[in-house]
Amino acid sequence: MQERTVHQEVSSGKSDRQIAIKRPGKAPDKDIVWIPGGAFVMGSDHHYPEEAPTHLVRVDGFWMDRYGVTNKQFQRFVKATGYVTVAERPPKPEDYPGAIPELLVPGSAVFQQPKHPVNLQTCSWWVYVPGANWRHPAGPGSSIKGRENYPVVHIAFEDAEAYAAWAGKLLPTEAQWEFAARGGLEGAVYSWGNEFAPKGKRMANTWFGEFPWQNLKPRSPGPESVGSYPANGYGLYDMIGNVWEWTTDWYRDSHPENKTKSCCIPVNPRGGTQQESFDPNTPSQIPRKVLKGGSFLCAPNYCQRYRPAARHPETVDTSTCHIGFRCVVNV
Repeated sequence: MQERTVHQEVSSGKSDRQIAIKRPGKAPDKDIVWIPGGAFVMGSDHHYPEEAPTHLVRVDGFWMDRYGVTNKQFQRFVKATGYVTVAERPPKPEDYPGAIPELLVPGSAVFQQPKHPVNLQTCSWWVYVPGANWRHPAGPGSSIKGRENYPVVHIAFEDAEAYAAWAGKLLPTEAQWEFAARGGLEGAVYSWGNEFAPKGKRMANTWFGEFPWQNLKPRSPGPESVGSYPANGYGLYDMIGNVWEWTTDWYRDSHPENKTKSCCIPVNPRGGTQQESFDPNTPSQIPRKVLKGGSFLCAPNYCQRYRPAARHPETVDTSTCHIGFRCVVNV
């Protein structure tokens, strides 16, 4: 599909871009970007089933953090409030029936690279590491020293919400996040166009090699400093790759069907209900939110979710070494 900026006509006779592009005064802070809003085709009919069906929606203009929240920013929040993240608290046994008692200690999931090819159905590269958290991303003995501008990780949903409330912001809806990630390109596969690596240039921090055992990068797999790759058309960095980002929407297995009349296009849509978000295949009934953007672990042979349309369900209590977030301010 040919790339073009979004300016679809709506029933008023004006384009969404004409309606929503006006920037409402001064930016709330220096590292926030105005996203003009408008209509766009959300989802994809050509990738994973949960991304379908494509459907037309519209979002109002909003402000969005230029970068994912960094270790430095999250540290400032913790110092000001004394907040303790989910990964730093002991899990409640009643929430995890059948769990091994030794694992009911504060900790988080950490990627450990195998030395040889493995069965991709097993997820054997994930290890629950006691003592792993945002301060110690690889576990005890590791630190964020020298990584102040890396995205904060090991963040559960309520941790992201707590930071956003302290900062006077919100977490984005899935529709806001996807619209912003597209950077004004309608129908493009990636945030920057239809080629994954135009002229051989890598545009995001994703896996390079055969996942999970072969790493062809000159450094170990992991997050990189925010802003290390080109910004998209709205001036947003790392909307693709680096770390997954929380949205505020409950997950459901597919998008709603498209509306047939332009007058009925959903405006500022929200996701499913909390009840819809539960995974019927797991004994622990913990609701799930939508993650967007993919991470440094996404690879062509395993998880091609380094696209704006891609989405992934995650239980709200989960924290890992590849989940972070960014915030928005609604007008």
